Amino acid sequence: MTGDVWAAGDAYEAYVGRWSRRVAPLFVEWLGVPAGRRWLDAGCWTGALSSAILASGPADVVGVDPSQSFLRSALDATRVAADAAALPLRDGAFDAVVSGLALNFVPDPARAVAEFTRVAAPGAVVAAYVWDYASGMQMMRHFWDVAAPDRDEGARFPICREDALREAWSRAGLDEVRTRAIEIPTVFAGFDDYWTPFLGATGPAPAYLAGLDSGERSRIRDALRRRLPATASGDIALTASAWAVRGRKTAG
Repeated sequence: MTGDVWAAGDAYEAYVGRWSRRVAPLFVEWLGVPAGRRWLDAGCWTGALSSAILASGPADVVGVDPSQSFLRSALDATRVAADAAALPLRDGAFDAVVSGLALNFVPDPARAVAEFTRVAAPGAVVAAYVWDYASGMQMMRHFWDVAAPDRDEGARFPICREDALREAWSRAGLDEVRTRAIEIPTVFAGFDDYWTPFLGATGPAPAYLAGLDSGERSRIRDALRRRLPATASGDIALTASAWAVRGRKTAG
């Protein structure tokens, strides 16, 4: 993973994990993997994707993540502490290899996709989803536009584009490569529900905020309070989009 601060499972859940849990079932449904298969969740975070896999039917799921804190939260899967780009797993071991919101945090995404392909069995599905940071992940888009436009995650994470994902999967030698957008509502129960997770120091934006003095944090908070669209009841209704990609390892 990159140097971004990813340590506290509870802080991750409040910040973005709760939204990943809404994307994950839609992603799993799109893959259409039959029940009873062996899955690898590479970069499993706190288990959102693993939980969605198990909720879809009987499955054997192995979750890999470098963070021990996240692995302690991912209770639904067999857990392995490791890097997605250097999987300590045998060739061809899994019927489905998936990754949710993790690929852009691996320093060499192409190496990670090669590892996903290596541990996939012939005919297995290899798939991932990442946030559309450039425009579709509105909660972060608003934050960076106010806090530091030059740190735009859309530019920082070029793999988080439809064309880049399609190219990465094709270069890994995967067949039947397909992509799609998955959009979910992200409704915050008032400004504090939006703002407080940014104070958890877990993730690029919260870590950036934690490094600022109190005056600059207050400036960003007040600017966001003015900027974010609130309903009459005080809710802040945004949306989040992820790009998903899938392919199949050549059989035989």
